[in-house]
Amino acid sequence: MAEIKKILCAVDFSDHSPKVAEYATLMAKGTGAQMLVLYVAPSLSQYVGFHVPPSSIESFVGEIVTGAEDTMNEFVKDNFKGMTVAGKVVAGYPAEEILAIAEAEGCDMIIMGTHGRKGIDRILFGSVAEKVVKSSKVPVLTIRPS
Repeated sequence: MAEIKKILCAVDFSDHSPKVAEYATLMAKGTGAQMLVLYVAPSLSQYVGFHVPPSSIESFVGEIVTGAEDTMNEFVKDNFKGMTVAGKVVAGYPAEEILAIAEAEGCDMIIMGTHGRKGIDRILFGSVAEKVVKSSKVPVLTIRPS
């Protein structure tokens, strides 16, 4: 029998993230699952070699992560009232990090938003949600912006 004991809720702090949190809360309360909220800060390692010293990039990513941790604390406080929720901020490529952390943390489900990109944006940027859905070993619930 399938059990959901731990849910990874991936957010990007966009205007759509509270809606994703709402569905994650509903699932967690309905199943009694623990909740891990994850934000993946962009990895800027692809810019090494563009006449930007690696130490500057690492420093900038460090600042992004520190700011995101503050944002995460506020997001959890505002969107998961009355729940025990762990917030986590990492830097990297979103799809890879979501999948790796879901596995490392023993999550039974992933809940995340989609951006609904179309046309050339979709071709150029791909879809984090699509990559996660195609590669995840656990069920993924995607929430499309309304």
